[in-house]
Amino acid sequence: MKRSLITAALAAVAVATLQAPASADAPAPTWKLSTTGTDAQLRGLSAVSHRVAWASGSKGTVLRTVDGGRTWTRTSPPDTAALELRDIEAFDANTAVAMTIGPGGQSRIFRTTDGGKAWTETFRNAEETAFYDCLAFFDREHGLALSDPVGGKFRLVSTQDGGRSWSVVPGDRMPAALDGEFAFAASGQCVSTSGSRDAWIATGGGAKARVLHSADRGRSWTVTDTVLASAPSAGVFATAFRDTRHGIAVGGDYATPTGGVDALGLTRDGGKTWQKPSNAPQGYRSGVAWHPFLRSAAIAVGPTGSDYTLDEGRHWRRFDTGSFDTVDCAADGACWAAGEKGRVAVLGFTR
Repeated sequence: MKRSLITAALAAVAVATLQAPASADAPAPTWKLSTTGTDAQLRGLSAVSHRVAWASGSKGTVLRTVDGGRTWTRTSPPDTAALELRDIEAFDANTAVAMTIGPGGQSRIFRTTDGGKAWTETFRNAEETAFYDCLAFFDREHGLALSDPVGGKFRLVSTQDGGRSWSVVPGDRMPAALDGEFAFAASGQCVSTSGSRDAWIATGGGAKARVLHSADRGRSWTVTDTVLASAPSAGVFATAFRDTRHGIAVGGDYATPTGGVDALGLTRDGGKTWQKPSNAPQGYRSGVAWHPFLRSAAIAVGPTGSDYTLDEGRHWRRFDTGSFDTVDCAADGACWAAGEKGRVAVLGFTR
């Protein structure tokens, strides 16, 4: 679907939903599934455009489409069949950075510049107690990858050359982690960025579900408690920021995926404070994304369904009951989702 059609359809949904009475003829959002040819669980996703998307997941899987999901090509890095590729960040049809997770040397980062025909390993974790969960980029050159706490603090590595090399970020200006606190490697969204310098880390597992914020590309951090519940299987799983102030945090408890109590929070001050919405998705949600054109619209996904908001997160409406783990929207307005058993879909509209 072309950019103008997506924008017009979303605008129609917004008008029909927010005006009273709502129009019965308004187009409704729906996921249009692709055939990927894999049963891998796809927790990594990067939407480049309405034609180009990359997904990654279990069994060393990396997939790429350049025709809007009609066909997918497996383009996995070598020697990763036993590893989990939990996150991927793509810049175009040829260039992508993918990350495997796990303790010690199982956490690795790979880069391709030829559409996945060849991959270069650019980072392998040498710290036995580190476990990398997710990565995010500010632009084509600057990015961060996040590990669970090492020595009582979350650990980061950064790149300034598009993922060609990585270096450990000094932890002297990182707040101490809570007992049992960690990041969830559920959707590739436990670290997110907005603009050229701001980044956020989503946490759970400890006494509080927290969000850490950096305004200097990860060199220093502040931390705030959120309104989401926290437990060994609960917390903030993902954040998405429309700009440096407006953000959404989603999560819940993956052990009770149908429970939606204290599973979503909103901020209008960059994460300094968090509020509960008027209503929230009724279930654990692991991924969230803002739409780039309709600035008040966002989508949240999880194993029990997908929901959308048209008023900056204050009210949510379920539009699908299928299982997805992650969601991402491209600059041209195309939104993609990925999840279990090789499920990948692009957002469309029906009447």
